[in-house]
Amino acid sequence: MQIVYRRLTEKELDTFISMRIAQLREEGAKQDIDLRPALEDYYKRHMADGTFVSWLALDGDKIIGTSGMSIVEKPPYFGCPSGRIGLLSSMFTDGEYRRRGIAKQLLSRVVDEARQRGCGTVQITASDMGVLLYTDFGFVKNNNFMQYKL
Repeated sequence: MQIVYRRLTEKELDTFISMRIAQLREEGAKQDIDLRPALEDYYKRHMADGTFVSWLALDGDKIIGTSGMSIVEKPPYFGCPSGRIGLLSSMFTDGEYRRRGIAKQLLSRVVDEARQRGCGTVQITASDMGVLLYTDFGFVKNNNFMQYKL
């Protein structure tokens, strides 16, 4: 098995979106709406303007792992003087390829992208399965994270 890592292009977007939906379902999403058009619109717009980047892991022609990072900007604060934040999403590895270091390789690549693009921090809302990966990498839990659903 020879795993190759490269950036997502629009050519793989359909498969990437299918994997994103599979990931959301695996994490327990029960909503029954067609997210595909909204995801396609989001990824195309933000890939074009450089505010979304993704690295893929491939075994031959098969995409076996995905990563994604949206770059957002907030007013600067002491913990992030640039105000630029990398928001991770779409961290997913095909079930038969898990526990082989693929997610760590993908994570390393998107974190490097965040650093190169001037982000002061990288954040993720981790699934139960992903917590160990992120804490081992050096992420720190923030128990004050809250959200208000509209």
